Amino acid sequence: MDGTSFMQSIINGLMIGGVYALFAVGLTIIFGVMDIVNFAHGEFLMLGMYLTWALSRFFPGVPYWLIIIVAPIMYVIGYFVYKLSVAKIIGKGHGLYILLTLGIGVILQNGALLLFSSDYRSINSVIKSAAINYGHFTIPTGRLIAFIMAIVCVIILNFFLNRTNLGRAMRATGEKSEVAKLLGINTEKTFAIAFGLGIMLAGISGLLLSPIFYTYPRVGVLFQTTAFVVVVLGGMGNVVGALIGGLIIGVMEALTGAYISLDLSILSTFVIFLLLLFFRPYGLFGKARGI
Repeated sequence: MDGTSFMQSIINGLMIGGVYALFAVGLTIIFGVMDIVNFAHGEFLMLGMYLTWALSRFFPGVPYWLIIIVAPIMYVIGYFVYKLSVAKIIGKGHGLYILLTLGIGVILQNGALLLFSSDYRSINSVIKSAAINYGHFTIPTGRLIAFIMAIVCVIILNFFLNRTNLGRAMRATGEKSEVAKLLGINTEKTFAIAFGLGIMLAGISGLLLSPIFYTYPRVGVLFQTTAFVVVVLGGMGNVVGALIGGLIIGVMEALTGAYISLDLSILSTFVIFLLLLFFRPYGLFGKARGI
């Protein structure tokens, strides 16, 4: 393989890696603030994809502007899922967190199967076949837009966490919720906002992926597996680490698919995952808790 093909693979990997990063950031915020691993995160991405697909039938064309509708809807869904279920078991052990989020995932997945069947859905848009040719390189327009929007979302979120009072309150809660309470922070409200934000980012990731991938009830499973690897690579609770981890995994998958086999591209992420668990369980930039 020549240098041009190598660079094309790098570009392709970075494009999808940006969306991996955004999706993983949602997962890492929930963990960093609440100490909960959300096993239903992929199903919320799937929900975002179906929501985008449904809205695109009423508003045909390029779907990315639908973020102004999808984002608040997904935030509200996340907020109320927390209030109606997760809030009831806060502080009662990780086992219950796992069972509850797995149960939510099963409900969402089977609900989608009941409503939409197992058929593959896609958004009919000119963006699917559009591409930018620059010299010897081809950049699919849909992936480029998804990459830019994902990176912008991560930058805005990082600014929110580090430069706003609410963001600082979330970080303080993530570091030590008991101390945060003593400082006058409403940790219950902070948990609800964090969960809502995490689900909103999953929904936005679904929107960005919907013009690129087919939408079906189990689509979230694959992306959730990748997100777990990204989060472990970047460090649990580390937003910048999740961004870097997403880009690394995206490039790793693209290079493995180009040089070895497409079937082995996903396997490469599992190899990284296992190596990290053995040699660097907190990831490249991680710590035990916090964001």
